[in-house]
Amino acid sequence: MGPSLDYSAQPPSRAELDALGGPLALEFGAPWCGHCRAAQPLIAEAFAAHPQVRRLMIEDGPGRRLGRSFGVKLWPTLVFLRDGREVGRLVRPDDARAIERALAQIEGAP
Repeated sequence: MGPSLDYSAQPPSRAELDALGGPLALEFGAPWCGHCRAAQPLIAEAFAAHPQVRRLMIEDGPGRRLGRSFGVKLWPTLVFLRDGREVGRLVRPDDARAIERALAQIEGAP
């Protein structure tokens, strides 16, 4: 059995996300998605080195507007925000270092 994926079925609104300050990573996916499950060890490894970055796991799918507002088409999609603005994204990440680089970018690290 794979890892438990705690995607929020009731995410904040796009306006609430746009108004947030600081670094934030949105992870769009679904608990039954094989690609999402396979990416979890890489995502966990990257986030372990960046505990100050907030991570919101958002359940996506038909009728879910938040994912559409970010143009999400494949899962998992990681959207990296800094002060409410998108500064990067990774679709179906397969490299923890790429995730770490994106996290460092939204933290303002070199």
